[in-house]
Amino acid sequence: MKTVVVGMSGGVDSSVTALLLKEQGYRVIGLFMKNWEEEGACPAEVDYEDVACVCAHLDIPFYTVNFAKEYWDNVFSHCLKEYAAGFTPNPDILCNREIKFNVFLDKALELGADYLATGHYCRKIKVDGKWQLGRGLDPGKDQSYFLYTLKSSILDKVLFPIGELEKTEVRKRAHESGLITAQKKDSTGICFIGKRNFKEFLTRFIPNKPGNFEQLNGKVVGSHDGIAYYTIGQRRGLDIGGPGEAWYVVGKDGARNVVVVEQGDEHPALYSSELTMGEVSWVAEPPIFPARCTAKVRYRSPDVACTIVSNERVVFDEPQKAITPRQSIVFYQGEICLGGAIID
Repeated sequence: MKTVVVGMSGGVDSSVTALLLKEQGYRVIGLFMKNWEEEGACPAEVDYEDVACVCAHLDIPFYTVNFAKEYWDNVFSHCLKEYAAGFTPNPDILCNREIKFNVFLDKALELGADYLATGHYCRKIKVDGKWQLGRGLDPGKDQSYFLYTLKSSILDKVLFPIGELEKTEVRKRAHESGLITAQKKDSTGICFIGKRNFKEFLTRFIPNKPGNFEQLNGKVVGSHDGIAYYTIGQRRGLDIGGPGEAWYVVGKDGARNVVVVEQGDEHPALYSSELTMGEVSWVAEPPIFPARCTAKVRYRSPDVACTIVSNERVVFDEPQKAITPRQSIVFYQGEICLGGAIID
């Protein structure tokens, strides 16, 4: 009998992941991961209680591991440096690469598991003898964007049972099986911030550094509390008065502590026909350049046609809005996620 360690988060997705694997005949072990230390009441305590209830209901053992130090060293501290420099990082992608499918996977294998399973909405698809990362069946929940750094060799040790299901079916299975998490709301936002105000949270680690809002021509149109609090394409929360269309962030100058803004959501400065990239990661083999494919420049953006000219450059068929440095661009061929890179 094969053994599977399931990463249990206390949500409905990981609960149904454990349920399905047990029904499929695996020996299932739950593993609850704590990544963040917080004073006072903490959502992790509620999640832990839900994990305990689900595992008891399914009659499977579970353990707890604390990776708060690893998370701080390899994810959070990196994000703080990025925010302080005026960039907008993606902690979820970094967490998947450094924690969930690195030290967490190692812990699962240490427990004697044949596989690690998670409640991600994505699939494994074998192409020419190698595992590729596939989109989740539910297009509204597909999470392959956040997992593009996974390699084929890692996919060999990982299972994504709910990737073949739509979210409504996952909740239905949880309800039919009497799982306490059947109607639990999905977690949203950045994991270490949760439901707290983003700006208030960051000020605990990055001091306010006021500066100017400037137009491209250098005209000062307002003041800000710090470039860490703004991202390319942002409209809300700028508090710039005056007549005309809404103001948008079109750029940031970290050296001068300036946030560059212009008016109108069709302003040319918001659009780019190409980008440069670094830290490229291919799931299996890199494509032969130039390569035609589609790409996402942020999680919720639609697929857009592009050409990967090289490991450093991508050209879009149509200009794209609010491309943001230090976010990720992720590439697709149909249902297959080829990999991705950090936008420079």
